[in-house]
Amino acid sequence: METAQRQQRATPGAFTAFARFALCGGGVGIASSFAVAALASCMPWVLANALITVVSTLLATELHARFTFGAGGRATWRQHAQSAGSAAAAYAVTCLAMLGLQELVAAPGAVLEQVVYLSAAALAGAGRFVLLRLVVFARNRQPAATTARPVHTTVARTSDPADATALCHAA
Repeated sequence: METAQRQQRATPGAFTAFARFALCGGGVGIASSFAVAALASCMPWVLANALITVVSTLLATELHARFTFGAGGRATWRQHAQSAGSAAAAYAVTCLAMLGLQELVAAPGAVLEQVVYLSAAALAGAGRFVLLRLVVFARNRQPAATTARPVHTTVARTSDPADATALCHAA
């Protein structure tokens, strides 16, 4: 009981968790950009970007499990898979935003491209934060085996107690 109360106290509030999410995600993102540039010098950029994306997603998920959301330990494979799915969705949002910009504006300037990209990334990041907090690293979820409701039965008593010798003889 005390451990559960201690874990509840260790769960950061939404504002604290969001600040940690931005710090961890931003830090990993900045480090990733340097890592992609370094790797791209010895391999194709697309391959370097894919490799760094996988590594940075794994690293960020571990940081979010241990630090951002206070899950109290390493991320599980399920959490890694869900986090990767949310990262892929965020990637799709930013790509769609940039494709939409290219369709709407013939020759967008660098500033407009950055505004659109960063706005889409911020929107996707906020969505990712909500998904990670409420689904991936949620503490209130019960394992599937314990969510079944108990069955209550009623036992009727008779006014005549059973004959002890009859019960013993039947056994």
